[in-house]
Amino acid sequence: MPTNWVQPMRSFILAAAMTFSIGAFAGCNTVQPPDQQVKDAQITTEVKGKLASEVRPSSIANINVNTTNGVVSLAGAVESAEVRSKAQTVAQSVSGVVRVNNNLQVVPGAGH
Repeated sequence: MPTNWVQPMRSFILAAAMTFSIGAFAGCNTVQPPDQQVKDAQITTEVKGKLASEVRPSSIANINVNTTNGVVSLAGAVESAEVRSKAQTVAQSVSGVVRVNNNLQVVPGAGH
């Protein structure tokens, strides 16, 4: 039985695997080293926990928290400027936070 098809098939499979790998990593949106990703995840968790205990519970469901390189971004809708300000103060109080981007929008009735 001829085996001359084996080498071209191996080359094809290798090329397909490399193409898939490149495509899989191209969708990754971070260039952070793994230890920074862990630190950012810990910061996000701590910010969410403090928000849950220090800001009105009805507001928490509307606040999204994201951390990249120690920069916390807050997004969503809250019911008052007071809640918006309190959320920023709480986020800034977490160890490891470099800066807070407060993108919260005040929408009366958002927390109800």
